[in-house]
Amino acid sequence: MQNFLIGLGIGVVLAIVLVVVMSLKRHKEILVATKETERLKRMLTDRMDLESEGLSKLKEQNEELRKQNENLRISLNTYSQKPGRKEVARLHVYQLAVDRLTINSPGFGAAWQAALKESEDEFQRTYVGVQPFIKRLIPIKTDAAVLPQTVETQEK
Repeated sequence: MQNFLIGLGIGVVLAIVLVVVMSLKRHKEILVATKETERLKRMLTDRMDLESEGLSKLKEQNEELRKQNENLRISLNTYSQKPGRKEVARLHVYQLAVDRLTINSPGFGAAWQAALKESEDEFQRTYVGVQPFIKRLIPIKTDAAVLPQTVETQEK
């Protein structure tokens, strides 16, 4: 019986040592897993912060582009209302036709030319000031070079 008790004692001691060693190993594994979990949480938090910053920047850029798009749409509508080269050329052709008509019509031409001259003088007086001065200093590209050619081609 004594041998049995000695064997049982040695077995229990070995079991206790084995349980302690296994629990230490398990504790180390839990610590490693906890550290890895914390590291992954930090990485995830950093990534989410970066993505949220990027998303907010994208939203700001999107809003800015929408504003620019609206401004460009308004500008396009404004520019589409302004006469182009074809319309200005057509107006000059009409003016030449009116001039020819007044010259060829007896009696009407003199009165028409006098009224036209007064209207032109009044129109020119509205352009006295800073803007006409600047326009005279800085010539703007006009259709003046194009119009005589188009009028000449239409006369032929």
